[in-house]
Amino acid sequence: MSVKSRVLVVDDEPAILRFLKPALEANGYDVSHAATVTEAIKRVAADAPDIVLLDLGLADGDGKDVIRQVRAWSDLPILVLSAREREAEKIESLDLGADDYVNKPFNSGELMARMRAALRHRMQRNAEPAALSVGGIEIDAVRHRVTRDGDEIKLTPKEFELLAFLVRHAGRVVTHRQILAAVWGPAHTSDTQYLRVYIGQLRQKIEAHADEPRIILTEPGIGYRIGDAG
Repeated sequence: MSVKSRVLVVDDEPAILRFLKPALEANGYDVSHAATVTEAIKRVAADAPDIVLLDLGLADGDGKDVIRQVRAWSDLPILVLSAREREAEKIESLDLGADDYVNKPFNSGELMARMRAALRHRMQRNAEPAALSVGGIEIDAVRHRVTRDGDEIKLTPKEFELLAFLVRHAGRVVTHRQILAAVWGPAHTSDTQYLRVYIGQLRQKIEAHADEPRIILTEPGIGYRIGDAG
């Protein structure tokens, strides 16, 4: 019998829990619940869940405080579920270390897919593979070589670094600031137009149709994520 993944739902709306709990259990998750920032921190420390679904508006504070505190000692996946629509809220949550952001109201099928992606990413990150793959593209992190069906795709060193960073973070949204800081350094975190140029160049080289990308997907106003291309 397979071991169920444990999910902690942090939300103070009973209706959300009534909707989520049966859907999560039907998909094989063991569900626990917290309604406040304080309780969420205690639950994460005591129960060691595999993934957290986190609302930002909690009775005793902001859900971003949960992200901030948990990220001080744990890399478990955190998916934000919130009705807040401002891009600044999403960006701040992701910059603090959330893995993804899903707007309320949401489709349960999409949520389950994003949870699976976040859990896969954590497993891959912990394994630290020398080879990465996505959408038929193979990335050799040791030789700095990218191939499709055995044929090499010529990338510049910076294009390779950008692609490898995105693929290592498959399963989560990464912000412009996070990408720029990691690939170009902290002095370049505002150079978003520069990043768009490089993303465009990468898409021309690795996407079957650069104008309809399936590998490098845009999160408008926020950043990019790797899609589950075929």
